[in-house]
Amino acid sequence: MTSHILNRRLILSLGSASLLGLALLRRPSRAEGEAFEISRTPEEWKKILPPQSFAVLREEATERPFTSPLLDEHRKGTFDCAGCDLPLFASETKFDSGTGWPSFYDHLPKAIGRREDNSLFMTRTEVHCARCGGHQGHVFDDGPQPTGLRYCINGLALKFTPVAA
Repeated sequence: MTSHILNRRLILSLGSASLLGLALLRRPSRAEGEAFEISRTPEEWKKILPPQSFAVLREEATERPFTSPLLDEHRKGTFDCAGCDLPLFASETKFDSGTGWPSFYDHLPKAIGRREDNSLFMTRTEVHCARCGGHQGHVFDDGPQPTGLRYCINGLALKFTPVAA
């Protein structure tokens, strides 16, 4: 009887922890309610974004590492917000961080906003598109020179625009 109760408690505890983890990973965007040049309701965003991009841009989900085709994108061009087309990063600032997400050491002027992110039991700096508020990823201070920064960005939040030949 005791082992049955312990097993049931363990299962309930693990289930509750899993639900809490999912809530932390896929929570409504903190950008909702803030004023941005481009503002849409969640229903409007759902109509124009693929489901996975909606989850990243509007619900601050994170794509699995090493799954983005943009990880291997090395042509000259810009990496633009998948929500509003604002150019965010120049290809010249992209580098291989080994983390599994597209990484950049700098962003284009006035393209990125920042806010403190205290999710997942740690403090990080979240970065979002300055025009639509779409979640892009996080910035860390372990990148290469000249900035020493690493913008760790979800490929699902970006689209690549090559320089015309």
